Amino acid sequence: MFFLAVALAIGVAACGGGGSGGGSGEVAKGEIPAKPEAGVIKMGIEPWIGYGPWYIAEQKGFFKKQGLDVEIVNFSTDADREAAFVGGKTDVTNVPTQTTLLFGQQHVPAKAVLLEDESLEADAVLAKAPLTSIKDLKGQKVAYEEGTTSDILINYALEQNGMSISDISKVPMAASNAGNAAMAGQVGAAVTYQPYIAAVLDKDPEFKEIYAAKEDPGLISDNLVASNDMIENKPGQVAALVRAWGEAIEFYEANEKEAQEIITKADGAEPGTLDTSFQGVKLYNLAENKELLPGEFVTKTAVDVSKAANNAGILEEEVEPSSVTEPAFVEAAK
Repeated sequence: MFFLAVALAIGVAACGGGGSGGGSGEVAKGEIPAKPEAGVIKMGIEPWIGYGPWYIAEQKGFFKKQGLDVEIVNFSTDADREAAFVGGKTDVTNVPTQTTLLFGQQHVPAKAVLLEDESLEADAVLAKAPLTSIKDLKGQKVAYEEGTTSDILINYALEQNGMSISDISKVPMAASNAGNAAMAGQVGAAVTYQPYIAAVLDKDPEFKEIYAAKEDPGLISDNLVASNDMIENKPGQVAALVRAWGEAIEFYEANEKEAQEIITKADGAEPGTLDTSFQGVKLYNLAENKELLPGEFVTKTAVDVSKAANNAGILEEEVEPSSVTEPAFVEAAK
């Protein structure tokens, strides 16, 4: 996360206040045109189920139907994806909620315009007897990847149990290795996500999920973030993207098998290997967005994420969620 913060700082400085454009990023519903403005939209993305509906929108023609020309730009790391957005190389990007808040702290001129997904069972703390609860982790070695959703989850879980990160012995490592370290007895518990959770539970049934993201729905979640420049100068494009997402979710709900096949292939995974992962993730439709983005997301969910990110050292201070969200587009969507 240090490298991401540095990348954001450099990007903002290099672009005179942000390559993503200045301004407040505010727009009134009456100012949103019915049709999108001309021009290509460059969208930053990484392989993740929660971002998968964009591939559905692309392959099923929902972008074209909405009058959009979208170029999906793939990245292999969070840092590269975020640096590209801050540097103005992408117009919109798909990021975890803690990154949206980090953008706010770093004064990146951008806002979340859409809630995409939340992890329910796809992020969890794994351990085996005699460790059966978060309180049992006191004094134990716990493996997790710092600066990620795993960092958010373990900090929140500890805080909810009257503990802090100082009560455990943290062992930083990649999420892909944390479960293996636990099975090898190198650590007492691991914080990781799918498909690594399924791999551990399949290999060693003695391991159980002692805490999962579903304990606070939305704690581990993702947003579509647009630059303030795009929000203010091309609001029609943002609105059309939101509508395309809505169509993609409708397709997913009506054609789950085909939709999951599209996402699995786009993410570079083998057929069927993400089945368990799909079960642990909830995708937000537009009706849920209209309710949550201006409501519970800013009043509770992002507040919890901000506090956990602050405890984890991802944020230097807690960020006011309403300062990094713009719900006008989901509120105007039909």
